[in-house]
Amino acid sequence: MQISGRTRVFMVVADPVAQVQAPAVFNALFQRHAVDAVLVPAHVAAADFAGFARHVLAARNIDGLWLTIPHKTAAVALLDRCDAAGRAARAVNALRREADGTLSGGLFDGLGFVAALRQQGFAPRGRRVLLVGTGGAGVAIAAALVDAGVGALALFDAAPGRAAEVAGQLARPGAAAIALPASADPAGFDLVVNCTPLGLDEHDPLPFDVARVDAGARVVDILMKPAPTPLLRECTARGLLAHPGFEMLVQQVPAYLDFFGLTGLAAAVRDDLAAVRALLQRR
Repeated sequence: MQISGRTRVFMVVADPVAQVQAPAVFNALFQRHAVDAVLVPAHVAAADFAGFARHVLAARNIDGLWLTIPHKTAAVALLDRCDAAGRAARAVNALRREADGTLSGGLFDGLGFVAALRQQGFAPRGRRVLLVGTGGAGVAIAAALVDAGVGALALFDAAPGRAAEVAGQLARPGAAAIALPASADPAGFDLVVNCTPLGLDEHDPLPFDVARVDAGARVVDILMKPAPTPLLRECTARGLLAHPGFEMLVQQVPAYLDFFGLTGLAAAVRDDLAAVRALLQRR
């Protein structure tokens, strides 16, 4: 990769940052498609994030930031504008500086999730969906499912009042009614989505009773782990069609590129997502 004074610079900000895959993936895409840009990792503590973001984006050749834990929520306070998913979730995946110096943010988890469903042959329109866990990613996915025209959406969160708060943020005329079940019972749904952290530890309880999932339903566990989660293993043992969060990550890559104005590269990547999958699987 040749870096010059004309190279557009982006940064991915995290704490810690050693595990972040984005630089290897996006820099390979920039190089493959002859785009004069580079994505650089930055290890920034939560207490330092606001000052870091303001100062680094004062550099005219640094166009924006990729954001991950723990900065996705803190970035919202810096924004002049934000997309609908980011406003609902109060979190963003990316932040860009506009020509007038203002800052815009976007959240792509939901876009990636719905695109992954479609790639896997599941059309969300008209379907009955249970979403368990309404943190930042859960809210983004819920918002995208509403936009995709699901027939009914049920939200469950173990934190009292959290699901009701999210339902109020997502409600709008003509959209699917949002139910607030008293438990995470998956019976009666076409799609059941785990957006909780349950499963990061092998000793965690399952987020819902797999025995109660309808035989023809699909399950998605959005946790990003190299090995199948306990939930996915239980679903496979029952013969259910269940997917990890990997494809959701793949499908977000063009959304990042579009957000940062790299529309030609985004279109090329959408035409060959197999290359993105290969890059991510190598990490």
